[in-house]
Amino acid sequence: MREYRRLIAVAGVGAAALFLAFGLNQVQWAQGLITVAGGILALLMFVDMVQTLRSGTFGVDLLAITAVVATLAVGEYWAALIVLLMLTGGDALEDYASQVANRDLRQLLDNSPTTAHRLENDRLVDVAVDAVAVGDIVVVKPGELVPVDGQVTDGVSLVDEASLTGESRPVEKAPGDDLLSGTVNGDVALTMTVTKPAKDSQYQGIVRLVKESEAHPARFVRMADRYAVPFTVIAYVIAGIAWALSGDPVRCAQVLVVASPCPLILAAPVAMVSGMSRTSRNGVIVKSGTTIEKLAAAKTVAFDKTGTLTQGVLAVAAIQTVADYSQQELLHLAASAEQQSAHILARSLVQASGDQHLLATTGVAEVTGAGVQATVAGHFVRVGKADFAQAPEAQPATAVYVNVDGAYAGYITFTDRTRPEARRTIAALHDLGVQDAMMISGDAQAVADAVAQEVGIDHVFAKQLPADKLAVLATVPQARRPLIMVGDGVNDAPSLATADVGIAMGAHGSTAASDSADAVILADDLTKVASAVVIAQDTMRVAKEAVGIGIAICTLFMLIASFGVIPTIIGALLQEVVDTVTIVYALRARTGMRDATITKTPSEQQVEE
Repeated sequence: MREYRRLIAVAGVGAAALFLAFGLNQVQWAQGLITVAGGILALLMFVDMVQTLRSGTFGVDLLAITAVVATLAVGEYWAALIVLLMLTGGDALEDYASQVANRDLRQLLDNSPTTAHRLENDRLVDVAVDAVAVGDIVVVKPGELVPVDGQVTDGVSLVDEASLTGESRPVEKAPGDDLLSGTVNGDVALTMTVTKPAKDSQYQGIVRLVKESEAHPARFVRMADRYAVPFTVIAYVIAGIAWALSGDPVRCAQVLVVASPCPLILAAPVAMVSGMSRTSRNGVIVKSGTTIEKLAAAKTVAFDKTGTLTQGVLAVAAIQTVADYSQQELLHLAASAEQQSAHILARSLVQASGDQHLLATTGVAEVTGAGVQATVAGHFVRVGKADFAQAPEAQPATAVYVNVDGAYAGYITFTDRTRPEARRTIAALHDLGVQDAMMISGDAQAVADAVAQEVGIDHVFAKQLPADKLAVLATVPQARRPLIMVGDGVNDAPSLATADVGIAMGAHGSTAASDSADAVILADDLTKVASAVVIAQDTMRVAKEAVGIGIAICTLFMLIASFGVIPTIIGALLQEVVDTVTIVYALRARTGMRDATITKTPSEQQVEE
């Protein structure tokens, strides 16, 4: 608001001066008004400059103040007015551009749920969202925001998750599905059981990330400020030489007017905020402009395995029978016996079998630490560990063993499947300039090697505890940095914090991982890592080009002005045009120069079909 107030004040002074000079023919009063107003504003700018220097950065305010003072000193008060309008207008435009670029980030804050409909004694009571506790029953009416994280217990509805994942298509939610706070319910009311309090919900976690991203300054902005040192020196040298050779102090003012450094100080931050807005729209929350810069220059990327390169869900890999049962019969018997169990392998069995193939089951009993036994379609079935099913030996892979009617019948193995987009992601990162793709896993060497070969990993580090992962990251030489670390679990949090850029798979990952990371992927899609690099590279390219354009044009105008070709008032007008062009160019980072979507390969499309 300060920028807008200053702009309005200068515009008011300009209108009054025009009326005095051309309406009342009081030229001296007009000059006096502009001189006093310009002096006050120059003093305010000087105070701002001192505060900038105290913060440890060298800005270009000194050059702007000199331009105002110089034009007033030589009596070019109309040029001084234009310079003042340019400076205050540039600040106001920067503020507006930042607001436009941040619109997508602020939308998360604007949609923050505040109330919930809690079910109490068979009736709904509206309560503050912070009063909702884990285990409460909450009803989400049609068209409402989901107030907290929970699990659907009744109702089937299409839910809009675009604010969290960027996915434009609504997702069907049915009993047993997870609901995330901040998403928008469709046309049918949903009843859910609360699984997290409001402060720990997915949405509030993202809101905290957004606030962090707004609070962190971008290192590239400080780089732009460092450009101000040689730029200021060059401007003073050209202005001094022009004055000395011509003997006319007006020549000095003419140079300083076109040297006003607004393009330099506006271009980088506008581009950086625009790039952060673009990553947000693509399903990635980036916490700072520094992260954008490092992503753009990344040379090495390290991945956790489970839940990152793999889906993190065990699926049936193989069925081995040793009796007169087919593979499908053994699977259906085992899944039917396990259908009421909460064990993770039980869910995988039921999913592999399919609900339509589950058989009638009675007498279900779960033996703690051993397995489940039940009567399935007239057969007594035991499913669980090797000794529980009387198997002759245990398999090295994760497996359950099946005994039917007192005789060992076979076993079923499970594996954590790789993400279908993992190979595509790593190939895209290599194309973007990442030289080395590593995988750091706590799994056995054979398991890690198999996954690495499938997805195209360059180097594998297996059997790594969290402390070991840190040691691996520490061995990466400076020549192969910046280093990106991608993970999702609590054990990845230290590595994410240590890496140059930590990226958390936030859709289903742990809060600890997200809090430790520099960027969080909201959708359960590994290709977002490559998308973030594409956007970062585009953003840095636009930022550097915008700064370069500003410096080049200003230097050219200074050289021309040193020969007295550009009158002071015309130079001030030209500088306003330069400001606008530079800022508009920097806003290109909001849309980018390349498509950030990493498209599916033909083989992946065939698998989906």
